[in-house]
Amino acid sequence: MENKNEYLAAIDIGTTKIVTIVGRKNENNKLEIISLSKTPSTGVKRGLITNIEETVNAIRKTLEETKSRTGLSFKNVFVGIAGQHIRSSRNRTYRIIQSPNNEITREDVKALLDDMKNLPIEAGEEILHVIPQNYIVDMESNITTNPVGMTGKRLEGNFHIVIGNTMSTRNIERCIQAVGLNLYKLILEPLASSEAVLTDEEKEAGVALVDIGGGTTDIAIYHEKIIWHTAVIPLGGDVITKDIKEGCAILPRQAEELKIRHGSCLPEAMDNDAKIVIEGMYGRGKKEVSSMFLSGIIHARMDEILDGVIFEIESSGIMDKLSAGIVVTGGGALLRHLPQLIKFKTGMDVRIGYPCEHLTAATSDDINHPMYATAIGLLLKGYEYLDEHNLSASSLIPAEAENKEEPTMTKEKQEEGWLGNFRKFKDKLLELFEDDDTRM
Repeated sequence: MENKNEYLAAIDIGTTKIVTIVGRKNENNKLEIISLSKTPSTGVKRGLITNIEETVNAIRKTLEETKSRTGLSFKNVFVGIAGQHIRSSRNRTYRIIQSPNNEITREDVKALLDDMKNLPIEAGEEILHVIPQNYIVDMESNITTNPVGMTGKRLEGNFHIVIGNTMSTRNIERCIQAVGLNLYKLILEPLASSEAVLTDEEKEAGVALVDIGGGTTDIAIYHEKIIWHTAVIPLGGDVITKDIKEGCAILPRQAEELKIRHGSCLPEAMDNDAKIVIEGMYGRGKKEVSSMFLSGIIHARMDEILDGVIFEIESSGIMDKLSAGIVVTGGGALLRHLPQLIKFKTGMDVRIGYPCEHLTAATSDDINHPMYATAIGLLLKGYEYLDEHNLSASSLIPAEAENKEEPTMTKEKQEEGWLGNFRKFKDKLLELFEDDDTRM
């Protein structure tokens, strides 16, 4: 089904920020961002919602800003999910083809997917995604990504299963419902980020997507255009900021500014004599921090995060097949000298992932930023989901349409109506005064 020129909305609930994004695809299949609203997140820690009320208030603020800017109010949203509770596994199942000509149908493929969706898992968990990797017809005589129409007696499928904590998903759903919205689909955040910044060539050659967010670092590994491994590491940019705050005895906002403006992942690349001046707290005098000392703090924590990334890449079993190396994105991707550090530790090629590949040329640089890769990817995965399920993207309605018969009323007509009512009221007052004068 074509979904072009129809709006979609998504919400990225992160540790440091909550983003509500609205977009649509143009005639060239490029994503046009209609609105992006961001507000600080205080109710989420390491990808998990820890304070429902604060999270709801933050979401509501972005929704109000979006409605004010666009005049649109939506009912259904796609939402990202991450957190250390996320785990993945690979599973295989098979089906004997019963059709008279042994022709494999869409129903046969759907039956395999349904089997995976009913896979036994631990109590308190639920299956978030069942992603086909490949299909095997008649005991490996044929391997394909789309077996529909092929002839065979036995159809097997390899699947990547993403599993999450039920309570975490319910908390997200509660927050979305609390602001009057319907949760259309939960999407694993590294899959969304991958959709935004990876190319088809990279997925085919073999690539590891590393999304360094505020509370978590998300990983998705592809080879031959197949998702092989996903993982979430419960460490992100926030722990670096916290270490800087404690190491330099400064405020959190000062630590974040130091990290962004002066931070580096390689202490040896810094001038040992260079000093950074920081404003004192509450009338106290200014203080100086060595740039090498600052970089040492950042390097130590980033080294720990990258050790976790390397462990997950090795766990995928295809580390030696990642010809396209590593693509790093997310808010933490722009730390100075990060690509050099990653290349030094892994020996792989590294690039910074920007979502520009799928955006219209008119998109501003403020939006074409690694920190918005997940939010933009949620929209792209949303369109993909709708196409796969032959659904409409009618998730938005004009704000005025909720309680009015004329949802497309223009601002000029609104002002005209207000002035008209005022004039009628004024004329009525004049008539009353004229009547009083006549009686006198």
